[in-house]
Amino acid sequence: MGQEPSLTDVDSHFAFGRNWASFVTELDDAQVERAVRGLARLLSPEEIEGKTFLDIGCGSGLSMLAALRLGAATATGVDIDPTSVDTARRLLEQRAASDVSKWSVSTAGVFDLTPATHGTFDVVHSWGVLHHTGDMHRAIATAGQLVAPGGIYVLALYQRTPSCEMWKREKRFYSAAHPAVQTAVRVTYKGAYLTKVLVTGNNPIAYVRDYGSERGMDFHHDVHDWLGGYPYESVDPAELQAELARQGFEAVRSFVVPVRRGVLGTRCDEYVVRRKEAQ
Repeated sequence: MGQEPSLTDVDSHFAFGRNWASFVTELDDAQVERAVRGLARLLSPEEIEGKTFLDIGCGSGLSMLAALRLGAATATGVDIDPTSVDTARRLLEQRAASDVSKWSVSTAGVFDLTPATHGTFDVVHSWGVLHHTGDMHRAIATAGQLVAPGGIYVLALYQRTPSCEMWKREKRFYSAAHPAVQTAVRVTYKGAYLTKVLVTGNNPIAYVRDYGSERGMDFHHDVHDWLGGYPYESVDPAELQAELARQGFEAVRSFVVPVRRGVLGTRCDEYVVRRKEAQ
């Protein structure tokens, strides 16, 4: 089966950065607004206005841009993939030029971060990232240490389903496959997925056209992201909530929708928790 991916070697992980770079070339104002609304759904005004915001696995920089538009005092982004860092920097230079003193982006993985060297933040945000690190539970704990007392931790993680082991094998194959093979897999998957959309009484063409995920993504880039996201782990919501409680966090809000078998994939459940103040 070959070697397991290094936790700090970007070359052994799926090329998320290239997907984000492609996505940003097509980004429009409507998608940016959806991303802003999506972040506002997770964070109340008092939880983000005037606060320091850290985005771990910043990808395109879209969540950082949304945080700035919602009034964050600063937005700091890190990503293990230099292509993602370059993409985020370009996006922010184009769309947050007036806030250039408020944001910064650098190349780093979650396991490179410590409070001693990077400080702590009012909001630590990591959407759909920590399950791709190769050691999800350590990544959750490491990122959580960067949350200031009384601060907010926002994370989204794949929900565990009976099909997760199958998807782990698929993602390992896809992430290493030739681009032509990846294209064939995407076509097959999209056909199956949109057939499901059709049999549930919806119009597949309208579904793709109006996809508009809460993060501002589009259907085609999301499919590539899903099929190739390796390393891959998932978690049961109850187990995660207990884990976060042991780490000193209390639940604020969550968005969890049960998935039965996950044959066509699972979803990212979203969790917002607060670090308890020191006693």
